[in-house]
Amino acid sequence: MENDCSNAFIRLNRLTRIYLQGEREQRVLDGVCGEIQRGETVALLGRSGCGKSTLLNLIGGIDQPDGGDIYINDTCINQMDEHGRTLFRRRHIGFIYQFFNLIPTLTVMENLLLPLELNGYDLAEGRHRCMTLLEQVGLSQRESSYPDQLSGGEQQRVAVARALVHRPAVVLADEPTGNLDLESGQQVLDLLDRLVRDEQCTLIIVTHSQAVAARADRIFNLRQGRFVASEDVVW
Repeated sequence: MENDCSNAFIRLNRLTRIYLQGEREQRVLDGVCGEIQRGETVALLGRSGCGKSTLLNLIGGIDQPDGGDIYINDTCINQMDEHGRTLFRRRHIGFIYQFFNLIPTLTVMENLLLPLELNGYDLAEGRHRCMTLLEQVGLSQRESSYPDQLSGGEQQRVAVARALVHRPAVVLADEPTGNLDLESGQQVLDLLDRLVRDEQCTLIIVTHSQAVAARADRIFNLRQGRFVASEDVVW
């Protein structure tokens, strides 16, 4: 199904997500609407448990809404079957997580090559792409290292490179500095900001930090299942 009502690159149309707690329904998202333009960096800001990660999982096609639609570049991803969403996610979306999620039995290079192999890249071309990104994140000498041989900041820099290696249109980052010290966190944010703009990706970054959100082009505040204006947010 196509979106013919808006020129926005990503459109959230009355998204609802409900979880059951015993016999009681918890409406985590309650008719969320919003638009994001191609190449924008958008922060999802809100308190813990407000639904930020849930919304990110819906945009990434990992979870399905109970109501509403998600359009990415005129494609309604929630109307795809699971296989279709998997292929779409593999080709067009990159993920960065708080706890890195690198595969511990693979080297740095092998972690970066995996998304390319899944997308059918030529091996030689893929290795060149990986080395280019490792140079950009300052880890070109660590291609043969395993994740447990790296510091937390280095692991997250590898995770940033992995998220971008297949040239996704959208990068989804869920508290990417939440497991890092202040200095390492700032370095990762600087790197992420530079790379997504160089690669012309659309970045959606989940955070509870006002300082992290201030780096974004726009901030979406999530409260009681909906986006609210900044002046309506009480901290």
